[in-house]
Amino acid sequence: MQTAYITHSACLKHSMGSDHPESPARLRAIEDQLIASGIFPLLQQHQAPCVTPQQLARVHSESYLKSIETVAPQHGLISLDPDTFMNPFTLEAAYRAAGAVVLGTDLVMTGKVENAFCNIRPPGHHATHDRAMGFCFFNNVAVGVAHALTQYELKRVAIADFDVHHGNGTEDIFKYDPRVMLCSTFQHPFYPFCGADSSSAHIINVPLAAGTNHLVFRTAVTQHWLPALESFQPEIIFISAGFDAHREDDMAHLNLIESDYSWVTEQIKMIAGKYAQKRIVSVLEGGYALHALGRSATAHIKVLCGLQVG
Repeated sequence: MQTAYITHSACLKHSMGSDHPESPARLRAIEDQLIASGIFPLLQQHQAPCVTPQQLARVHSESYLKSIETVAPQHGLISLDPDTFMNPFTLEAAYRAAGAVVLGTDLVMTGKVENAFCNIRPPGHHATHDRAMGFCFFNNVAVGVAHALTQYELKRVAIADFDVHHGNGTEDIFKYDPRVMLCSTFQHPFYPFCGADSSSAHIINVPLAAGTNHLVFRTAVTQHWLPALESFQPEIIFISAGFDAHREDDMAHLNLIESDYSWVTEQIKMIAGKYAQKRIVSVLEGGYALHALGRSATAHIKVLCGLQVG
């Protein structure tokens, strides 16, 4: 089995309200589509462990970690920002979400699988070193990257982020660390209203205008991401896999379709095969139109499994 599938039922218990778009139904939409497509039995299935305090402390401040534990409610909802709420089950869900990426990293780095997909929530790429925001509490992908750097003493780790929103938290955490390359496409101007002018030698930000179609997206990846990744030669690649740039997702205004997610996954997989011993850890971020989310994530996972060429 070349692809691990990592999730946990605790991720279904985190709820920010019945009308909130970042809902437990997102995970079910992906799993249901994987089952309907006949792919689910082909995946090596794992339960996500809880992340450890040491693993979180590599990317988040001690004061932030203490504060998030202190404010976690015993009942009801509390608000951390206008979009981000905690219920009594949020903290465990967030621990499991980050722990899933650590487990995925271990499975890939020890050769038990070629790649992994973490079907988890809450998402993470907006969480900064010391702040929760944008539905995110811990920066899941950053926790995995830091684990790869520390536990396996890697020198070059890449992140590919195709969520419709810029992963400001991931950039915040790694902006001064040249061991980490972040390649990101995102709608701009759009939440979180940053990233368009903060590129560097290892932060490859490509803002896309509202209405962007697949041709512009693929050109951005081909002209900006791929040359940077070829030069960087990553030893492992993480993916912040947000599917909210889909044309059916009314949270934003890009016009990607399932074949675009297949294609970009194939491009990442080619780089991983060339430089990273095929090692990829993919982590769910956004995606709120449930049918489109299920189809898009399944198209992504099919390529990871080698069942489809992008």
